[in-house]
Amino acid sequence: MERASSVDSILRELRIGAWSANEPPRGPVGPTPSPPPRGASAGEALLTDSSAFTRYHLLMARARDISAPRVSPVGEVEVEVDSKSALTRRRILDAAAHVLSVKGYGGLRLTDVAAEADLQAPAIYYYFPSREDLIEEVMWAGIADMNVHVAEILDALPAKASALDRLLAAVEAHLRHALEISDYTTASIRNAGQVPQAIRQRQILEEERYGEIWRKLVNDLARSGTLRADLDLYIAQMLVLGALNWTVEWWDSRRGSVDAVVANAQTLVRHGLTEVRHTRRK
Repeated sequence: MERASSVDSILRELRIGAWSANEPPRGPVGPTPSPPPRGASAGEALLTDSSAFTRYHLLMARARDISAPRVSPVGEVEVEVDSKSALTRRRILDAAAHVLSVKGYGGLRLTDVAAEADLQAPAIYYYFPSREDLIEEVMWAGIADMNVHVAEILDALPAKASALDRLLAAVEAHLRHALEISDYTTASIRNAGQVPQAIRQRQILEEERYGEIWRKLVNDLARSGTLRADLDLYIAQMLVLGALNWTVEWWDSRRGSVDAVVANAQTLVRHGLTEVRHTRRK
């Protein structure tokens, strides 16, 4: 019980920290931030805080395997201009992620993205050469951000956390990111089978990196002797990920909370993947 409490406590703290890099929580855990001004995304409102802004872009730079964004100590004007440009670009991406998550690849129009971002449509071309480039960035970011989010939560778990603890923590992190935190992830999952292969290339590479996290989690469960002996490791991994991803298609807040989805998913994983110990009837 002490181990479970420790894991739950760390997950709760990390959820609150993770929201600072994207949208505020929709669920009941933790204080709810004030809503952003009308016409601005929640992500942009939070990123006006310099620490949140820097944290997000450092994480995403690391995920891209590129250098961190330049911060100039010379003068506040230069930094302010750079930040405004970055925030506008992020506002466009936030808007595109939302539109893509709702209307899909075929239904995304730049005029809708511009309206959501409170910009004139031609302004989008200053930041993205084409509609496809914008969609490609959203599709990649949805998986890259999930990758960083889940890896951070796993890294912060106590060293004594069991293989099953870590797997269940990843289940929760994945679901909360897809259902509560990120339009990007929802858009990326929902449209993976719709966008042209050329747009999917960078996303596929990121999916492979993310899959490695889950491969290790399932392999560690097997090495611990907890995984059912009759399960194929790869098939078990893909079935779990497939079920988690499919929640973005059917889940509706009117039919239950994210907490309930997480609890049910963890129960299914716990009892579906681990050895069942039969107790003798009295």
